[in-house]
Amino acid sequence: MHRFIISLLAMGSLAAEPEFRLQPDPAKLASPAVNEASGLAVSPTDPGFLWMVNDSGGTPEIHLSGTDGTARGSVKIADAQNKDWEDLAAFTLDGKPYLLIADTGDNGSSRKSCNLYIVREPNFPSEGKSVSGEIPINWKISFSYEDGPRDCESVAVDVKAGKIILVSKRTDPPGVYELPLQPGENPVARKIGTTVTDAAGFGLGIAFRNQPTGMDISADGSMAAIVTYAGVFLFKLGADESLADALGRKPQFLGLHNLAQAESVAFTADGKSIFVVSERRNSPIVRYNAAE
Repeated sequence: MHRFIISLLAMGSLAAEPEFRLQPDPAKLASPAVNEASGLAVSPTDPGFLWMVNDSGGTPEIHLSGTDGTARGSVKIADAQNKDWEDLAAFTLDGKPYLLIADTGDNGSSRKSCNLYIVREPNFPSEGKSVSGEIPINWKISFSYEDGPRDCESVAVDVKAGKIILVSKRTDPPGVYELPLQPGENPVARKIGTTVTDAAGFGLGIAFRNQPTGMDISADGSMAAIVTYAGVFLFKLGADESLADALGRKPQFLGLHNLAQAESVAFTADGKSIFVVSERRNSPIVRYNAAE
């Protein structure tokens, strides 16, 4: 009871009235192929579908699930390698839906370069069917960081700015970096600031609770969400404010997600819901809905 009271007080210090609220009775991922979901994206075409990738050493595939947890198949990415896939982002560019796969994990901070694979979103299966087959890479970005290797599990696309945003995991504070969405030769991720993912005592027993493990930016660019092992943080952009400035301010804390090893977060295209899943088999599909 004592710890519960402390947690409530800590939550109140971060966000007295969160703009998104945790929903009860989450569905669970049914696909046996999704056993270590490290990246999540809500389809930019149909909000009833979720795309996911598995962590390091997994097959170079994207996996499709319904928001009700039903398994809807997998699609292989041709000529891609899953060295350490850590995030997945959905975006629409020139009216076409894309997915960005972030091969950016680097636990030992030793990789000279990391890879981002951008693919067109596959066509959806007909009712009751599953996706399958193979799709090509539309473009690949092999990049380095200007200040040396970084472990990064949080990657998102800011379509309006034409940028890819990356947040380091193991630095304190977490560093914020950017890359052009369509860069030239030898791209380098430039540091543009730092961010705040400190639960301020909330979730006291959770190891590494302040390390960013996933990120997404709303389709309209007005919000960013970062997930840690403790919970979800919401950053809202003010009028004429840059994303770097917003990420540098104290965020709203949306509360504990109650997941073990949560590493994936994603907005729906309308910005009214946020999904979170963990790296455990049959993970609950946690959902935060915008408060009425």
